[in-house]
Amino acid sequence: MGRAFEYRKARKMKRWASMAKTFTRITKDIIMAVKEGGDSPEANYRLKMLMQNARDANMPKDNVERAIKKAMSKDQQDYKEVVYEGYAPHGIAVLIETATDNTTRTVGNVRSYFNKANGSLGTSGSVEFMFEHKCHFKIAAEGIDIEEFELEMIDYGVEEIFADHDDEKEMDIIMLYGNFPDYGNIAKGLDEKGIEVLSSGFERIPMDRKELSEEEQADVDKLIERIEEDDDVQAVYTNMA
Repeated sequence: MGRAFEYRKARKMKRWASMAKTFTRITKDIIMAVKEGGDSPEANYRLKMLMQNARDANMPKDNVERAIKKAMSKDQQDYKEVVYEGYAPHGIAVLIETATDNTTRTVGNVRSYFNKANGSLGTSGSVEFMFEHKCHFKIAAEGIDIEEFELEMIDYGVEEIFADHDDEKEMDIIMLYGNFPDYGNIAKGLDEKGIEVLSSGFERIPMDRKELSEEEQADVDKLIERIEEDDDVQAVYTNMA
């Protein structure tokens, strides 16, 4: 059918794989949130935010409902959130967030990924200090005066706010960033103002970035892609420029 068809097919398969990974990550987050705070979105604000994340990611409603029911089942094992740290080739710091029901399996897999890529799995705290732990919120920009809004949200812990455009949703948005512990305060502030959160979450932002050549970047990217394919992995961060 030609090279163009194969290219489109490859892109579609990659997108489907990415969506599946996103749905798996959100499902685990929902299960952990329900087990911690119950299955009512009104009483469990973390669950409410995750359900909004699911909608933003175009995750089917049935998938969300199944995740909530699964979390309430006595047969559902608990997921444990574990952070792994290490160094990729060329001295790049790597921080990996996981949600696992078997830490022995997860640490074994993560260690093997590093070893095969000539990297090394480090001890707790070996690279985490190189990253700032932030929370973020995405809201629709329509009808909001960003300068006035920023002044209002500072009291809730917002440190940075900027306008952006969501190409996939084809809409103008506003991103808000604050420190990790201020997630609840910022969410509360947005709720009090009647502003719908399109999505929210957490990030590890490197305080300094390291420049690499294209060949060196390819070495690191190969390791990161392998780590991200693991079902236990929720997010991967590096200090590569």
